[in-house]
Amino acid sequence: MNIFPYIVRGLATGGQFALVAIGYTMVYGILKLINFAHGDLFMVSGILLIYFTASFPAMPILFSLAVMVVLTVLIGFLIEKCAYSPLREAPRMSVMISAIGVSYLLQNLVCYVTGGLSKQFPDIPLLSESVKLFGVKDKLTVFLSPVVAIILMGVLMLLINHTKFGMAMRAVSRDFQTSQLMGIKINRVISTTFAIGAFLAAVGSVLYFSKNTGINHMAGSTPGIKAFIAAVVGGIGSIPGAVVGAIIIGVVESVAKAVGLADFSDVISFGILIIILIVKPTGLFGEKTTEKV
Repeated sequence: MNIFPYIVRGLATGGQFALVAIGYTMVYGILKLINFAHGDLFMVSGILLIYFTASFPAMPILFSLAVMVVLTVLIGFLIEKCAYSPLREAPRMSVMISAIGVSYLLQNLVCYVTGGLSKQFPDIPLLSESVKLFGVKDKLTVFLSPVVAIILMGVLMLLINHTKFGMAMRAVSRDFQTSQLMGIKINRVISTTFAIGAFLAAVGSVLYFSKNTGINHMAGSTPGIKAFIAAVVGGIGSIPGAVVGAIIIGVVESVAKAVGLADFSDVISFGILIIILIVKPTGLFGEKTTEKV
């Protein structure tokens, strides 16, 4: 049995999950919060592109993509301002409940707009075209996904490690109160982090739905859960860890399908998560932290 095509497709799926997982891990690194609405934002970005291209068919697809990305970033920004910012001093459980509430709000809003029916994602030039590389024939998005994920990871690492804003992000992630005392504008850093995460979700949405073209109000649930698993496996809070974790999950699930275990792919993902948490609770790239009492 030739499993190489499955490995290639697994890398593609991993690359798409990675872009969502980075959003999870960035928000957690700053706020120590799991943004449960992130997978649904991923879904909303796909729905936005569907309705925008249908409403303005004469518009170039690149313009539609740009508008979709801007709107997704704006929604991510508004989610932080409306649902999380007012709870900055609240107990962590309150913020988590708010995140779950935003998730259900986005799902039900999309369900109301679409009538709960699946919508067809538009064909994106080049991305939706079939090509043959390395002996594997599939849509171009399959081959581009891991490349895009690695490039964006590299750009983010450069931003975080070699810019003034990146220094502010690292300071906030280390010590929230001290950063504020040092004059760092906490709210600006947090809002920008959410905006970056939303941008990555929009890019991941285009790559993912170019291959998996049907979208309904629950289309972000499975990718969101898999991306969360990837972030935890790689080490929540670590951007390279999120990418590596996503690729591991994507490849393992794809190979499982190759050997006839397609029905157990979700079980395998959660099995990997449990094993990692038992062997290395902080994840593959996570740092062990100690809390002062």
